[in-house]
Amino acid sequence: MAETKWGRKETIFWPPKQPIYTYGAIFLALIATGFFVYLRFAYGMTPLQQYYLPLYLKTEITGSIHKAGKYQLLFVSDGKRRSFLVTEQDVEAGNTPQRAGRPLPLKVSTAATKAGFAYLYRGPLTVYQNKPLHAYLKHAIYDDVGLFTRFSLPLSFGLAALVLQLPFSIPRDIRRRKELKYGRRLKGPVMVTPREFNRAVHGTGIGIKTDDCKEMLRIPQAAEDQHIEIIGDTGTGKTTIIMQLLRQIQARGHSAIIYDPACEFIQRFYDENRGDIVLNPLDKRCPYWGPSEELVRWAEAKTIAASLFQPTTDRKGEFFIESPQKIFAHLLLDQPSPQELVAWMSKPDEIDHRVKGTELAALIDPRAPQQRSGVLGSLGLVADSFRLLPKKSETEARWTAREWSEERKGWIFITSQPAEREALRPLHSLWIDMLVLRLLTAPKENQRPAWFVLDELASLQKLPQLHTAITENRKSKNPIVLGFQGKAQLEVIYGHLAEVMLSQPATKIFLKTTEPNAAEWVSKAIGKVEIERMRETHFDGSRDGRNFSIDRQVEPLVLDSEISGLENLRAFLKYGNHVARFSFPYIDVPASQPKFVERLVNDYIHRKPKQEASEGERPPVIQPPLPLGKVDAPLPTEPEKVEQSVGRQGELWHSPQI
Repeated sequence: MAETKWGRKETIFWPPKQPIYTYGAIFLALIATGFFVYLRFAYGMTPLQQYYLPLYLKTEITGSIHKAGKYQLLFVSDGKRRSFLVTEQDVEAGNTPQRAGRPLPLKVSTAATKAGFAYLYRGPLTVYQNKPLHAYLKHAIYDDVGLFTRFSLPLSFGLAALVLQLPFSIPRDIRRRKELKYGRRLKGPVMVTPREFNRAVHGTGIGIKTDDCKEMLRIPQAAEDQHIEIIGDTGTGKTTIIMQLLRQIQARGHSAIIYDPACEFIQRFYDENRGDIVLNPLDKRCPYWGPSEELVRWAEAKTIAASLFQPTTDRKGEFFIESPQKIFAHLLLDQPSPQELVAWMSKPDEIDHRVKGTELAALIDPRAPQQRSGVLGSLGLVADSFRLLPKKSETEARWTAREWSEERKGWIFITSQPAEREALRPLHSLWIDMLVLRLLTAPKENQRPAWFVLDELASLQKLPQLHTAITENRKSKNPIVLGFQGKAQLEVIYGHLAEVMLSQPATKIFLKTTEPNAAEWVSKAIGKVEIERMRETHFDGSRDGRNFSIDRQVEPLVLDSEISGLENLRAFLKYGNHVARFSFPYIDVPASQPKFVERLVNDYIHRKPKQEASEGERPPVIQPPLPLGKVDAPLPTEPEKVEQSVGRQGELWHSPQI
């Protein structure tokens, strides 16, 4: 979850604008450097080197400024007349009291004691040349190693400590500077990069390859079962994102049900060896299917009928929609083939015979001709779709959603050509509805998850089971990927339920949409953020000084104009309170399969060529009719003498002889 901050406590102090985090990093680096230098001093130098270090440092620094200076050197004596400058062999760590001044942190070594030396003391202040004295100390005490060389390692560690902190301190200073300038987020969604998104949500599920980082932009695996929706205009990148998702589904070995109205996915992902199914009655690869084959219980006939006969709006209870549903469900109970259904629906007497003696007979009572015509006309609307289905004798393959939901073998492609899409729409909606209904239960052991990928959702008629699938399918672990262009498309079909359906998916991907209402809805769906800004007021003249106040405002995180102005292959991904803005590359999977294999080769309309007029023959010139006005006389019985016809509003028109 994105971090929520409470408002800043009122204070009389203006927050400093300096890079305090960088200053803090420098301060910590200095402390670390001092610690490393101390370690080098305490454990990497002899007691005599430690004692002479201030003198060694002073002669190196002042050697280029002053020629000479007064210094006290250490001497070792035998207590009589012999005294020598101290060397490393003469002293060791210890304590030697002095007649004047502090005790020395050294004592005479055992080797020096054996040589006859017994006393260690400071010599008097004596003037020495800085450079010669420094050279003596370097050679005799420090083994010809310079001061910088001796402490280069701890200094390097200190510099490394600073460098390691800068990648954390500088971004925080930049962020803090932006907060002071533009405002500080208190509550609401937060805009992040793909890398920050991955770090925040720890996603291990399906992902999208982006241009912003090497790792894929991944959502949590648990979020897959809560569905994904992709919104954007045509050509903005919806198909590219769906192809990325399908490649990962294919790599996992999961099943997929793909509504592919443009036949873009079947060319790239269809695999006959995998057992894929093509549900398009005009495609040669389509198996035999009949609606009565789907029935397991009698009550399911009403579900199938409700999927076929849907109102064009969200209104319910329409008589000429529900009546055909009831009659069609009754016809299914006789388990007819699609061809038998078409034959029955083309014969009103046959329907009368099959509903005779039931309450359905009153719906098509011949004594109410207008009602009867309306119900039978609505019932026959699906006949064109069933007439296109292949017969059992035309294909060896058989398929039902009932059996496929148990095996889940292969992928299902529901395709169409633009010219036949309107005729196939009832079948497409019925197939998807039946698959959703069969897959609402949780997968059994060793059953693969089945992904629903519905591109251009608005090209389908209303799916009664889709709302249930989106709101309840999380338990069945069958993710749904919805692709559409705008909210208005679905509102026409689903009405107020569209708002509920579009708010359910946990992962929302928003691409460019130029429809103003859709862009505004996307902006609201991303969410609003509470911003705290500090305002500074300066006073001049007699009231020199400044004052500041805190202002809190609620603003949209992404404006609707940003949505409508997005470039292609740019998108926002929202999961929870994290909104990732990213760009993604165009990925074109090579097409390896035909998008359509024609089955009905004799379905074309053949027209005879028009006969051209021979030379010398001219087509007759027909003069426009001349109005003769209204008459009440009966029409003549000899048309060869006077050719007359009845015009509008009882007028007679006279056609002259040609």
